[in-house]
Amino acid sequence: MQHFSLLDLSPVPEGKTAADALAGTVDLAQAAERAGYHRYWMAEHHNMPGIASAATAVLIGHVAGATETMRIGAGGIMLPNHAPLVIAEQFGTLATLYPGRIDLGLGRAPGTDMATARALRRHMAPEDSFPQDVQELIGYLGDDTGTSPVRAIPGTGTHVPVWILGSSLYGAQLAAYLGLPYAFASHFAPAMLEQALEVYRRSFQPSEHLERPYVMMAAGVCAADSDAEAEFLRSSQLLAFARLRTGRPGKLPYPTHDVDEEIPAPVMTQVRQALSCSATGSAATVREQLGTLLDTFRPDELMITGMIHDHSARVRSFGIAAEVLIDLRDRGVAA
Repeated sequence: MQHFSLLDLSPVPEGKTAADALAGTVDLAQAAERAGYHRYWMAEHHNMPGIASAATAVLIGHVAGATETMRIGAGGIMLPNHAPLVIAEQFGTLATLYPGRIDLGLGRAPGTDMATARALRRHMAPEDSFPQDVQELIGYLGDDTGTSPVRAIPGTGTHVPVWILGSSLYGAQLAAYLGLPYAFASHFAPAMLEQALEVYRRSFQPSEHLERPYVMMAAGVCAADSDAEAEFLRSSQLLAFARLRTGRPGKLPYPTHDVDEEIPAPVMTQVRQALSCSATGSAATVREQLGTLLDTFRPDELMITGMIHDHSARVRSFGIAAEVLIDLRDRGVAA
């Protein structure tokens, strides 16, 4: 592991507002920068009462302006929702304002339900144009050849680093074919992680963007002073995921000591499987669990995420995780 990073969905807790969530994102980003995180990514989701990062490019600019050195980016922008030129202009502007600090991760899913996807896209095309759209977008961010009638201004010549995101073999194959870095969404869809990384590494074709494969995997983390406290804090995310899976999305719930009583057993089985690529507990427990993940999958970078209702506990969790990851990274380098 060369780097460790943080994914923030700007959760809106029960009893709080979107304004509270966005203020929490800025505070967490500043704490993450002090703690040594390499990147701070935000994700595009729509029509979700518990997530405030829908206008992802706007929020990236806000966070970049409140931090100094950490890379800030999208993990990701759901490209089918947008014209490639618009995204090139948005991220070209961000890269012009914050040179050398902006990342653009691209996803193929809508990041929402189908009714909202239709509202976003207005006219949904039946064909899958994601590979072509990615290449078109990369072209807008590249050097001006003087031959294209359409340019992204700002955008042209910024060479914003583009990542392919995925939770299946599709993204792995596309990232390998285009010679781009690849990030796997194992924090909520771990089933195909091992196979996708193998396909990406085996099929990778060097490009002007990247000489050798570069893999990021994601994991959930909930760290606290004790295992029991961490399990209690994590119950908010379990409840939120269960409600989403059963068609009842809402704000991030208050934590509970009786989470198994509130979630039916079959649903809980699905939730725990989906969120199984994770570490929960004290620093020692989290270190053991993250160490196992790193030893098993050997990512170039680990991105962690976590939904905790209390903001101070959330900042504390990522602080504990940073200390653990610095130690794991440095020991890995020494080995």
